[in-house]
Amino acid sequence: MDDNTYLSKEEIKIPINDPTGKWSDLTLLPEWDEEFYNVYTVRKHGKWVMLKALKKEYAEKPEYKEMLENEFDTRYNLAHPNIVMVNDLEIVPDVGLAIITDDVYGYSLRRLIDEKRLTPKILQRLQTQLLDALDYIQENHIVHNPITPDTIIFTEYNENLKLINVGYARESHISAADADEDIRSYGRILNEVLDHIPTSLPRLRRIANKCCDTSHAYRSIADLHLAVERRNSSQLFIFICAFIIIMMALLAWLSLKN
Repeated sequence: MDDNTYLSKEEIKIPINDPTGKWSDLTLLPEWDEEFYNVYTVRKHGKWVMLKALKKEYAEKPEYKEMLENEFDTRYNLAHPNIVMVNDLEIVPDVGLAIITDDVYGYSLRRLIDEKRLTPKILQRLQTQLLDALDYIQENHIVHNPITPDTIIFTEYNENLKLINVGYARESHISAADADEDIRSYGRILNEVLDHIPTSLPRLRRIANKCCDTSHAYRSIADLHLAVERRNSSQLFIFICAFIIIMMALLAWLSLKN
């Protein structure tokens, strides 16, 4: 495979000075940058990984170093199939202290929208895998910036969804405002995708608009998930009650039989 397969026009090859040969082929990825961080791909012992490092104007300031280290501590303990895994924190030549993550061979949702390469599977992944990842983040009380098309990657071959740069700090609980922001972010993403597909999907559009409407938003990611799956909480409650009744009847029948 061509090493440049996943490079957009904005991506920049950077010479790296490492006489040990451990690091090579450093590439800056501007489309995934954040306010304080640069994001790169690089080979480590010949294997592609991604780096997240402070921009030069912040790299020597203790408060920002601490912020990077805290993010590493938070993300290192996350384990979810739709979140890019963190492997290490180390000093990389010409980059500085960096969080090392798995590389993701694929494209950001932003790039797929801009290049008109959305597929039915991508839409389906947004309805399942993105909600699963958001639910996991909230369950683990992770405070983070809003999820956007720039921080969602779809892998090249099977179009699996991966979130990058999701974890910043773990709190004792997640606030109602943070939970609501995740729902609004989801609505904005879904609306933008629906704007760029060649068919009308009114049910999903209603869900996206409800996510963005602060007065009628879903109470939780679980409620949103149920809506996407064409169910609601009362239907699930009825199903659970019916299941319990059936199991109790089965146990009673078995006890009488014995």
